[in-house]
Amino acid sequence: MEIENAIAEGQSLARGVLNYLLTPWMFYQIAIIAVLFAAARLLKWRIEPRLEERARRIEGHPGLLRVVIALLRRLDWIFFNLFLFLTLTVMRAVTWPSRSHFIYIVFSLSLVWLFVSVFSRIIRNRLAARILTWLAWIYAALVILNFDDEAATFLDSYALPLGELRLSALIVLKAAALLIATIWLAVVTGRFLDEQVQKSEELTPSIRVLIGKVVKFGLVLIAATVALSSVGIDLSAFTVFTGAVGLGLGFGLQKVISNFISGIIILLDKSIKPGDTISLEGTFGWIRELRARFVSVVTRDGREYLIPNEDFITHRVINWSFSDDLVRLDVNFGVSYDCDPHEVSALAIAAARSVARVDLSKNPVCWLTGFGDSSLDFVLRFWISDPQQGLTNIRGQVLLALWDTFKENNIAIPYPHREVILKTPPGEAFQTKGELED
Repeated sequence: MEIENAIAEGQSLARGVLNYLLTPWMFYQIAIIAVLFAAARLLKWRIEPRLEERARRIEGHPGLLRVVIALLRRLDWIFFNLFLFLTLTVMRAVTWPSRSHFIYIVFSLSLVWLFVSVFSRIIRNRLAARILTWLAWIYAALVILNFDDEAATFLDSYALPLGELRLSALIVLKAAALLIATIWLAVVTGRFLDEQVQKSEELTPSIRVLIGKVVKFGLVLIAATVALSSVGIDLSAFTVFTGAVGLGLGFGLQKVISNFISGIIILLDKSIKPGDTISLEGTFGWIRELRARFVSVVTRDGREYLIPNEDFITHRVINWSFSDDLVRLDVNFGVSYDCDPHEVSALAIAAARSVARVDLSKNPVCWLTGFGDSSLDFVLRFWISDPQQGLTNIRGQVLLALWDTFKENNIAIPYPHREVILKTPPGEAFQTKGELED
């Protein structure tokens, strides 16, 4: 009996829809919609090039430029919705509302499509943006056409019982939508708060990074909890499941967890921070960024090494700028024994002071370190305050300054001499002598 009633209601609804579609005013509305859309397309072709030329002048605001370009690409839909709104206003003022009902439906769907398509441009992942656009528009279309209750009932009929929890397709879709929305909002909010924290000069760089990471992680965790609780999912039902998963992750992701904890320790003990110059197992460079799993180190040749946080805990690290930026460098050289060592020391100090990168807050010194086989051996010591700019290049500049200074003052730089003595065996010498007598 219920099936027969449902079939009868469906047939009655189909006849009503068919009768409405065959009325003259339905054809009038379709014609009006087609004319308005053609006019909107024509207007877009004439206006878009001029507006795009002005929009390209926006500099320094890539997010705003992306939204403006998205609006320009949909100028026809903007004009179309504007024309539909004006047409609806006029028709409802001069005739029955039923004669503009189809135009109202098209206007509602078009307006939702315009809003969703422009809003999705904020998402940089094109695939995710396209999926979210279609899902949001389909949901809005179901609501506008009054099919949302039927669709919800249909999706709720497909369910998987998990103990006391009934997991239906409707709950999964709601949870996914809320998770995406709340996590996206949490990430955007966390990024904004992190930028504000990074601007604070009262906090050390390590504390700034730590606060930023804690805020981002905490907001994402809160967003996920709120989203799942909002759809009626009891999180306690997943206690056993999450415990098993957590145990498996603990064994399978030991290195990841170790690096994460090591990163927190690094931030707390302030052993390294962004901008420090470090050396680790032959890698010399400056720290660009501290991440949850690794530290980004940029070398002088432009390479960026992603070093796990655990290595900074378990290996010996040289931090050239841990307590201050001053770094002492040594340059060894030798001069001839004919030179006055006092004059050589004074000239070497003057040469070091002439190099721009040498920090003069601490005076360079030059010491005689030994009497070599063919030279007087010296060491020149000086300080720099910008080790991230390189060490080899500053040593080279100081050596060139020494060379120029010694050339001007006739200071000789010796090089070792070798004497080679050739001895001939006695037998060969006798034979040679006999051959000469013959």
